[in-house]
Amino acid sequence: MTQGFDTLAIHAGTAPDAATGARQVPIYQTTAYVFRDSDHAAKLFNLQEVGYIYSRLTNPTVSALANRVAALEGGAGAVACSSGHAAQLMALFPLMAPGCNVVASTKLYGGTIQQFTNTIRKFGWSAKLVDFDDPKAIAAAIDDNTRALFCETICNPGGAISDLDAIARVANHAGLPLIVDNTTATPYLCRPIEHGATLVVHSATKYLTGNGTVTGGIVVDSGKFDWSASGKFPSLSEPEPAYHGLTFHAALGAMAFTFHSIAVGLRDLGMTMNPQGAHYTLMGIETLSLRMQRHVENAQTVAEWLEADPRVEFVTYPGLKSSPYHSLAKMIVPKGAGGLFTFAMKGGYDACVKFVDNLKLFSHVANLGDTRSLVIHSASTTHRQLSDEQRVAAGAGPNVVRLSIGIEDVRDIIADLDQALTAATA
Repeated sequence: MTQGFDTLAIHAGTAPDAATGARQVPIYQTTAYVFRDSDHAAKLFNLQEVGYIYSRLTNPTVSALANRVAALEGGAGAVACSSGHAAQLMALFPLMAPGCNVVASTKLYGGTIQQFTNTIRKFGWSAKLVDFDDPKAIAAAIDDNTRALFCETICNPGGAISDLDAIARVANHAGLPLIVDNTTATPYLCRPIEHGATLVVHSATKYLTGNGTVTGGIVVDSGKFDWSASGKFPSLSEPEPAYHGLTFHAALGAMAFTFHSIAVGLRDLGMTMNPQGAHYTLMGIETLSLRMQRHVENAQTVAEWLEADPRVEFVTYPGLKSSPYHSLAKMIVPKGAGGLFTFAMKGGYDACVKFVDNLKLFSHVANLGDTRSLVIHSASTTHRQLSDEQRVAAGAGPNVVRLSIGIEDVRDIIADLDQALTAATA
């Protein structure tokens, strides 16, 4: 019997501790694990037996988190790592090689655009940023060296919705995996694998944990992609020298990507999640659906209030009938369009800065997905390193403020926005 989302959010990936009966997942604060004997150790290192060797690779608390998120996303397996940015690199690492590229959406978090535009070039990789609202533009950007497509479900900061089904059709036609960043939607609002995604990445820092205490990342594998079909993914389809010629896809099937990410990715890149952080995220996920319901409810109310305010130029929330993504949102995120969106102020850049500085309930931070309402002026912060054209394309123009609506009393949220708008436009 398939269990419901709320049951999985509490129980998936965990069981009472075998040694003590502890009901909550213990924090296994240990570096290494004692082997039963030399033969046991050899089998673990040869990937002939599943178990624990060293916490850079696997840890029971971290594994419980990875298994829970895999269950919530409907994936075959998952790997947890140190941050959302680490998760993006972990997702690309088994797929890419010098000279290869990823075709990515222009509507991405500014840090992701920076990572894809500049940092990954140090590995000899590159990214082509195109408008993912246009499937023909995506297809035109794909070449013989393309190894993946990348987009966000609900785009940060502007709240645009990606047509995952249409993008997946382009990916399938090209024989490429689709990687979807599902951070802002969470598996409660959308399960990208059901729309054709191959890999799903999360910044667990955001809604999964939900309380602003942890940095972490997750990569979930659908287990459905044929890594051996094209010859483009030799890390998974050809013998691995470090494991005596083991071919991950042939030997491990649907779990090939996950095991490679642990046995090679975490082993050599070392972007490990700490067990205490995993524990906090596990506790946060227990209330994910309850929090997301309130985030959506509050965001819808606030967006409608802002749209009716004469001091506001426009609001980007896909839950509004005025949004060009309103109809698509009903298909991709039918439970609601999330808690993140932007709005433009009359008065431009200076008015935005005054507005942010006069907010009292909202916290001015470079984060989202907290229980608290958060605000940032993306053009002067998270998207500052981008060109003017890139900022506008990403939905972070100079007159735009990003809001992450929390789960406080919505009347208090609106009252704070109202007084700050008054101060900014006086």
